[in-house]
Amino acid sequence: MRFVPMLLAALLVFSASAQAEAPEFYDFDTQVEEQRFRSLIAELRCPKCQNQNIADSNAPISKDMRDQVYVMMQAGATDDEIVGALVDRFGEFVKYKPPVDRRTVVLWAFPAIAMFGGVLIVAGVVLRSRRRDSAESALSPDEKARVNRILADEDR
Repeated sequence: MRFVPMLLAALLVFSASAQAEAPEFYDFDTQVEEQRFRSLIAELRCPKCQNQNIADSNAPISKDMRDQVYVMMQAGATDDEIVGALVDRFGEFVKYKPPVDRRTVVLWAFPAIAMFGGVLIVAGVVLRSRRRDSAESALSPDEKARVNRILADEDR
């Protein structure tokens, strides 16, 4: 009976290490290939994590995407072919920098459109306030005479 607690403690320690995930290891022939791999997985977005690249994500889908990038690199695929295959599989969302085309032109042009619209709004407000100030301050001779009469009657 004395060995049961020790046996349970040992099983607990060893089961925790059995559940630990082994780190990914990709074997590259050159440092350039490894840098290319790191660059590719840094520019692709995880479809599950929304705002993480597949290099930083621990999601199973990201691991699958990293494995696919590695396999395609080993098969001799170019960067464009690798990114194209992942875009075909997961959609344009996986690219952090979508290309400028007819579908994304509004996305790319929106900051400039918003700035131009803001400048127009500010200019309109300033011009309107200037017109209002000049219109309010200009009195006709009849209005000036009437104001003088009203002020003279108040003095009495």
